[in-house]
Amino acid sequence: MTVDDPNAPQTKKSDPLARISQIIRERFSLEEDKDDEAEVIQSVSRGIEFRGINLWTLIFAIFIASIGLNINSPAVITGAFLISPLMGPIMGIGMGVGINDLDMITRALKNLGIAVFISLLTSTVYFLLSPLHLAQSELVARTSPTVWDALVAFFGGLAGIVAGSRREKVTNVIPGVAIATALMPPLCTAGYGIATGNLYYFAGAFYLFLINGICISLATFLIVRFLDYHQKEYPTPEIERRVRQTIWMAVLIAIVPSTYLGYQIVRKTIFEESAKRFVTAECSFQYRQLINYEARFNRKQSTLELSLVGEPLPKDSINLLRTKMPAYGLGDAILVVKQGNFKDTEIDVDALKTTLADQVIQYSQATISRKDHTIDSLRQYIDLTQTSRLPVADLRNELKTLMPDVQTFTAARSLVMNASSNKPDTVTLVYAKFSRRHTEVEKRQIERWLQSRTKSKKIKLLVE
Repeated sequence: MTVDDPNAPQTKKSDPLARISQIIRERFSLEEDKDDEAEVIQSVSRGIEFRGINLWTLIFAIFIASIGLNINSPAVITGAFLISPLMGPIMGIGMGVGINDLDMITRALKNLGIAVFISLLTSTVYFLLSPLHLAQSELVARTSPTVWDALVAFFGGLAGIVAGSRREKVTNVIPGVAIATALMPPLCTAGYGIATGNLYYFAGAFYLFLINGICISLATFLIVRFLDYHQKEYPTPEIERRVRQTIWMAVLIAIVPSTYLGYQIVRKTIFEESAKRFVTAECSFQYRQLINYEARFNRKQSTLELSLVGEPLPKDSINLLRTKMPAYGLGDAILVVKQGNFKDTEIDVDALKTTLADQVIQYSQATISRKDHTIDSLRQYIDLTQTSRLPVADLRNELKTLMPDVQTFTAARSLVMNASSNKPDTVTLVYAKFSRRHTEVEKRQIERWLQSRTKSKKIKLLVE
């Protein structure tokens, strides 16, 4: 007699899970086509140095990016992304931390500092000499970093180091990472801030560069540890502790402020969308026109300002608008209505022209719609008249067969209006003249024949 193993059923149940786990590991494995560890480290190490061609390429890329920002050309800025060598020392920092190579970390930080200094100097000189000093949208976009910039840089860094660790390099990944992480334009924007004395632009743009650099280095560090590269020993435990503390401090510097800024941007976007919905739904007035509105977000007290022309809006109507604002998520916002006097109000003339043009178009469309409706009604009436037209000649001939003494005959469908009701009624009106007087029985016989022949229950027969 054999005794069943109590663990046997569990083994059978765990087999499918083990197979699924094995399939997932094989599918997502990074061991396939993995390049030699020493080759990858040497490749990253070569990209750290900023001398000779790397240095000149950096200067040229800075000029290209600065020009692109100055003339607001995304295509030119993208070109600067692709030729910029700034990824080298940033990935070198992540690699050095990942394999505990203090010499590589020091060398990468030194070269990154040189690259940043040259980039700021070059872009500052350009913007000092440029006759164009207006901050375009492409430049302003680099002054407000958020957590999404950190996420883009992190995942871009993951893609870059994974592609760099392959034996056959994936040629389209590194350019894509360069475009996505955008290391060059923030430095150029920081140079613009120095040239124009705008501390806000400098701080925002340099912080964006710092976020991108930290997240790319962090992604490189994580992949190097995941691939289990051989790690060196730090000279002393104190140095190892300092490196770890620096890593965590850098991550916090990148994540915490950018998360807060991202949260504020989300709040601003939600407020602006809510204001737009409120204005669209509630701000259509009779005898007055909304020519402009401005939604000013503030983390403490936001404001929605309406500018009206025409008859003044009564206070009761303004108070009614305020009571409707909480339904649109604007309960904490202040409503300001400017009307009549626009001495201190900046009116968007283009917006006013657009509003008037929209009103003319809407009026024209409404007029055309009414005319189309009238035409359709007339067409339907004509079609109804044509389809309901009675075959008078045929009816006369058939009646002549039944009543040979008929002399005159006509028939038509007509509308009859009751004096006590506005609702019309349709009857078939028939007039016939005979050469002799007919009895009531003969008249009813003619009516029944007409009802059957014309498919109409309501017959009005006039006999002469």
